[in-house]
Amino acid sequence: MDQPTVGILHPGSMGAAVAACAATNASQVLWCAAGRSPASAARADQFGLTPVATLAELLDRADVVISLCPPAAAEELAREVARHRFVGTYAEANAINPERTQRIATLLEPAATVVDGGVVGSPPVRGKTPTLYLSGPHAATERIATLFTGTAVRTEVLGTEIGKASALKLAYASFQKTSRVLVALAVGMAREHGVDQELVEVASRRSDSYLAEPQYVAKTAARAWRWGPELEEAADTLAAAGLPPEMLRAAASTLERWHDVKDEGELTLTDALDRLARP
Repeated sequence: MDQPTVGILHPGSMGAAVAACAATNASQVLWCAAGRSPASAARADQFGLTPVATLAELLDRADVVISLCPPAAAEELAREVARHRFVGTYAEANAINPERTQRIATLLEPAATVVDGGVVGSPPVRGKTPTLYLSGPHAATERIATLFTGTAVRTEVLGTEIGKASALKLAYASFQKTSRVLVALAVGMAREHGVDQELVEVASRRSDSYLAEPQYVAKTAARAWRWGPELEEAADTLAAAGLPPEMLRAAASTLERWHDVKDEGELTLTDALDRLARP
């Protein structure tokens, strides 16, 4: 099918932007409005997505479904899709560990064909070009890759094994997100003793140090509600490999202190550090 109908579950900041890119090579991109917030509806409208009343309608009409939701919701969402006996291509693109991805594939197959996906990078807006890594059956990964041809979402196929894309996503996230948490703690400690500017100057003399970008702490705080669960998934992946998960669990615990500033765009560095210092 040259131009498939695509369904997106659910259009958050990443999901809506990715879905809008898929629309370039799709006949339509659907989203289910039932139970979603006004913010989700506004985002879907902004990106030109087509609303449907129920999940059942979306699954009946869609040839391809892309799941991009908070990690904790991924498995239950897949169970709901499985109950409707979806028969198309299901791209499990959430930041979850490989074992959960494999369980989801078992839930949905053989009725559906499951592709493992992992997005590395920021949402594809304002010139950002994330990469969607894919693994799974060859024809299905090619189908997903074709959806994003000529768009701001780059794709790379890692092979046929379900779990590879998830593992790569979490391996990168475990470094990138934990590093940002360590910056917040280091700057917070330095600020307590009046040497935060000096700390940034020291870091600025070294190349590629996140410490030289303390302004990013506020962005980290606003994303804590997503990053924390992602790091818990990465910690589970470490534990499954016999590696110590404690550092990532501690970073996730630190992020919980920012849980009440979800997606707050006006948060300042001072606000974020003040909140971090309050249990």
